[in-house]
Amino acid sequence: MKNSYFILRHGRNIHQTEKKDIVYGWPEDETPCVLDAVGIAQVEESAKELRKKGIDLIFASDILRTRQTAEIVVEDTKKIYYDERLRDINWGIFQGRTKQEAWAYFQNMEEKFNKAVPQGESWNDCRKRAMELIEEIEEKYQGKTVLLVSHGDILWLLESSFKGISDPKELLQERLTMIGVGEFRKLC
Repeated sequence: MKNSYFILRHGRNIHQTEKKDIVYGWPEDETPCVLDAVGIAQVEESAKELRKKGIDLIFASDILRTRQTAEIVVEDTKKIYYDERLRDINWGIFQGRTKQEAWAYFQNMEEKFNKAVPQGESWNDCRKRAMELIEEIEEKYQGKTVLLVSHGDILWLLESSFKGISDPKELLQERLTMIGVGEFRKLC
């Protein structure tokens, strides 16, 4: 890689508390999720450390909770590039329904890598669009420290790609250590 990368997951919002068993809307809930007080505090804590890392560029999902997260990290919002490819996975017809209903569509979790829900996408679709963004960043920049602000599944898939993991069983093992809300990690 020509650049170094950090990832940051958006802070806590209503989908980690009152709606934790409900699938997010696509691209956002009808009333977009905002960070709650705990989510803001989580991101502020991560931002203190991230500011020491010399972040040159921030690429963030264009969804409200990730925009709020990115704006806490950097005061100069001109440094933030919002990109749809960093959006969370599209659960299609299951948005707004229970996670139990959504997962019942699959025989097992491995099937989600290649099988998209109706009007949605698979994990591999999601991974592909995120890696396309990385390829563009790598073509355009060199020697930069880049922060990617996004959602759990996207960041898990990106992190796994950076580690060279593609086997579904290994990927699902990696998912157990998925980045937490408001948490940041270095990719490379």
